[in-house]
Amino acid sequence: MDAVSRESRNALIWRGVLAISPLSLAVIPWGILAGSYAIDIGLTPIEAQALSAILFAGAAQLVATGMFDANVGIWTMLVTTFFITSRHFLYSMSMREKISPLSTRWRLVLGFLLTDELFAVCGHQKQKDFNPWYAFGAGLSFYLVWNIASFVGIVAGKQIPNLNQWGLEFAVVATFIAIVIPTIKSLPILVSVIVALIASVLLSYWKVEGSLIIASVLAMVAGYLTEINGIKVQKKPSTPVSEGKG
Repeated sequence: MDAVSRESRNALIWRGVLAISPLSLAVIPWGILAGSYAIDIGLTPIEAQALSAILFAGAAQLVATGMFDANVGIWTMLVTTFFITSRHFLYSMSMREKISPLSTRWRLVLGFLLTDELFAVCGHQKQKDFNPWYAFGAGLSFYLVWNIASFVGIVAGKQIPNLNQWGLEFAVVATFIAIVIPTIKSLPILVSVIVALIASVLLSYWKVEGSLIIASVLAMVAGYLTEINGIKVQKKPSTPVSEGKG
């Protein structure tokens, strides 16, 4: 690869790093919480770091560690984790046109690095604007920040007991707010957000099991119905107007 293309590639990587940096900073408390919580439930430092390095899914990690602590069966843990991370199927479908022309190596790398945060940065780019090096820079930098934050949490968790009681879980809420708000650019998305918000609060208040999954499904259905009804309204043929003769 010549000097010009290397310079262009490096510029794209750093653009990706800068684009995702606000979300990378916001996720640091979340990573610290994930690392410390894993230590609190009795995992070894290597096991706790492996969760961040291999699983690389914040919400799923917190749920999985909680299930470890509660001695939940492996199949229940796998099914729950599957549903929590199932939104990534939607992310991959949305980005398929951008990713599918790439080589298998690129698809595997970007597939592993695909998170809520990376989708927020790259998911709404048009195909002509998408560049794999840009996405790689954003995704890899976020991966490194997450693992470093987890390592800090692991070290702090061994030194400071009950670190998970310091209110760091607010970082989870703050991160998703920062991801969701900029994406509200159409009525179906707005309806999905409102339904998810109301349903999750009410179901949690009523102590319904699986409230998060139910709220997510209701939000997706509401957004889908809003979108197809909007399309039908837009495509409704106009009534022809007859012209009089005279």
